[in-house]
Amino acid sequence: MDDFITEEYEQAEAQIDEWLFDSNEEELAQFQRLQDLMNSERPRRAPSTRRNIDRQRTAGAEKLFNDYFADEPTYPDRLFRRRFRMRKHLFLRIMEALGNHSPFFTQRTNVARELGLSPYQKCTAAIRILAYGSAADAIDEYVRIGTSTAILCLENFVSAICEIYTAEYLRKPNEEDLQRLLTLGRDRGFPGMLGSLDCMHWAWKNCPAAWKGQFQRGDHKNPTIILEAVASQDLWIWHAFFGIPGTCNDLNVLDRSPLFDDVEYGRAPEINFTVNGNQYDLGYYLADGIYPPWATIVQSIRLPQTPKDKLYAEHQEAARKDVERAFGVLQARFAIVRCEARSWKVDVLGKIMRACVILHNMIVEDERHTYSRQFNSFENDDPENTDSTFSFGTNISDVPLAAHRIANRARLYNRGTHHRLKQDLVENIWQRFGPNRD
Repeated sequence: MDDFITEEYEQAEAQIDEWLFDSNEEELAQFQRLQDLMNSERPRRAPSTRRNIDRQRTAGAEKLFNDYFADEPTYPDRLFRRRFRMRKHLFLRIMEALGNHSPFFTQRTNVARELGLSPYQKCTAAIRILAYGSAADAIDEYVRIGTSTAILCLENFVSAICEIYTAEYLRKPNEEDLQRLLTLGRDRGFPGMLGSLDCMHWAWKNCPAAWKGQFQRGDHKNPTIILEAVASQDLWIWHAFFGIPGTCNDLNVLDRSPLFDDVEYGRAPEINFTVNGNQYDLGYYLADGIYPPWATIVQSIRLPQTPKDKLYAEHQEAARKDVERAFGVLQARFAIVRCEARSWKVDVLGKIMRACVILHNMIVEDERHTYSRQFNSFENDDPENTDSTFSFGTNISDVPLAAHRIANRARLYNRGTHHRLKQDLVENIWQRFGPNRD
């Protein structure tokens, strides 16, 4: 191949020499002008007026390490907990997992063989944006990260958190979790309770103008996106369904939510418990009055008249505030979900919300033992609770799938079961917490 190219080049050069030998002076002058034009330099662009900022990333990484991660840091652990929203060992565990998951969270060298940003800087930048809800360029002065890089750190951080920890920290309750949840519910007078259910709106500042009619409701100033959640008394969020436009209400969100899909398809654990001498086989959630009267949702009494109804309403409304407390703590820990969202994409906001919920559950798990009540200790030998028991099984049927699903939906939407369960709970609350209790 090289011999062929050399031969072709020699033939072309001989033809040019022959043409030059036979050309007159005018043709030679024209050839020289063309050759000079080809050899001349191309016009260059005007020099850029953008100034290159030397952020001294290496010095910034060293200062950050000495402030918080050295053996004798400048700021103590209590200030680390306040500014990072979690304890130091949990932050280091997350950073190590991110480094093993993605090369983005490792310190690399660029083409000039200069060290890039450290994992401490990248994770700190993402946590500061989540915790304080600040703009991306607000952390540049301390963490030494530019705006575009900070946004890239945040997006990679929340994506990695969702990929690594969703299976563990947004899991469905296993047998041990269910036993703890049911025992906590029984101690509060609600045998069979799995948690409380409600929705939260997240304001969306940069919602595209074409979508505002879909995401903005009259009772909210800005467009919003809805988060449906189920939380327990220890503030753990067991179910998080995010992304529904803000024009929907809690009923519309429930219709789209996968909360009861396992019940319909027969994959949910079968929970058996006794209330006031009556047997039930479906766990339930406490909710406010907008939710429908299903067998798996128990509301308060809107206008209680009798002492029994008033006592029940008091206890039900106190217990169903667990999810409201979880929303409040979530927004207090991560101000980004309290402030108006500034991203342009719904999927990015969804990752941010899920990552905040996952981090919230990780903090709850890490600090649960510091609560005033030991929620992780569920042994209770109170003899007054012998009328409420529970067991675990698998709700499997040999009938065809369609008929099986129809039967489960009928059990789920059974209003008669709902009213009987509510009356039994009223009696149970009165017997356990009423004035005639011994």
